[in-house]
Amino acid sequence: MINAVIECILNRSAAKYYDSSANLSDDQIRELVQIGTSAPTSFHLQNWRFIAVRTPEAKARLSPIAWSQPAITDAAVTFIVCGQLVDTSVIPERLAPLVKAGIMPAAMVPEWENPARELYMAYPQRRRDEAVRTATFGASAMIYAARSLGLGSTPMIGFDAEAVHREFGLATDEVPVLLLSVGPERAGNWAQKPRRPVDDVLDLV
Repeated sequence: MINAVIECILNRSAAKYYDSSANLSDDQIRELVQIGTSAPTSFHLQNWRFIAVRTPEAKARLSPIAWSQPAITDAAVTFIVCGQLVDTSVIPERLAPLVKAGIMPAAMVPEWENPARELYMAYPQRRRDEAVRTATFGASAMIYAARSLGLGSTPMIGFDAEAVHREFGLATDEVPVLLLSVGPERAGNWAQKPRRPVDDVLDLV
């Protein structure tokens, strides 16, 4: 059965053409990010940050270091979606609201922090991999949220990561994983492109 969520996923496509005269309010931008941060993260680390590039001045800074892709200037906002290298010392702080809300017993906090430390902290690649996973989960939630709100979106990896890091003052532990443009569309965008058959990508074992 196709419900509204599945229909939204199946009908989404990357937007090429945006209404360049349209804007999103700060509240609309906050709503998208709030939805994005409902996505799962390992050990509830929530190791992400979102930079909303929405003013003409900020777009002018981003565009030349993002291959001058039209979506940067035409879409209402482009998010620089950052993953943060795993730092397990923040776990007690991140879990404190769960304890306060009665969701998690306080005694369980070290049961999460200790194995997380063993899993990540001696392994730089794992810390970075998790940063990329986290940012991608958040961006994916925002993509489908945008679609459900009648907005287009375009995820992009065409940018100079070092220049973005420098120009927008990212911290040393932050990885700019992707750009995500969001805004009202104009006519001309394609429908979702056909995908490979499920039997080509699925093994039932």
